[in-house]
Amino acid sequence: MSHAAFELSLNSQGHWQLRLDEVLHQPVVVVRAFPIGAPDEAVSVLDADGHELLWIPQPLTLPAPQKQAVLAALQAREFMPEIQRVESVSSFSTPSTWTVQTHRGMTQFVLRGEEDIRRISAKTLIVADEHGVQFLIRDLPALDRHSRKLLDRFL
Repeated sequence: MSHAAFELSLNSQGHWQLRLDEVLHQPVVVVRAFPIGAPDEAVSVLDADGHELLWIPQPLTLPAPQKQAVLAALQAREFMPEIQRVESVSSFSTPSTWTVQTHRGMTQFVLRGEEDIRRISAKTLIVADEHGVQFLIRDLPALDRHSRKLLDRFL
């Protein structure tokens, strides 16, 4: 269901709400349809039960106020640090502690098992830590040689 006239905003409790066809829906969740493959395309706004209220095929083409609200809602919900370099791995058997440089800074996490490294495409991986935080490796071939060598031990 796609609509041009909508208002997405935060309510007094800090939850996102959607005004659509003169009806206020709250709380709502804004999610990317294709978060890895096409992150700037297609966004869906869901109600508390997971039913789609609004489909936005091209969120970056929305008028400024709507676009800003959609992007703010996405940013508040999403947390997927992007690994830029693997500094070290405590062991080549699991569980192992990884020290990585992300676009958000240096961090450490524990990899429970090799099954927690998922290949999304030929060059994209998602690595899940022991707490369920997902780290993205967007372009495996673009990583430095040291990082690729460490990753090769687990792939």
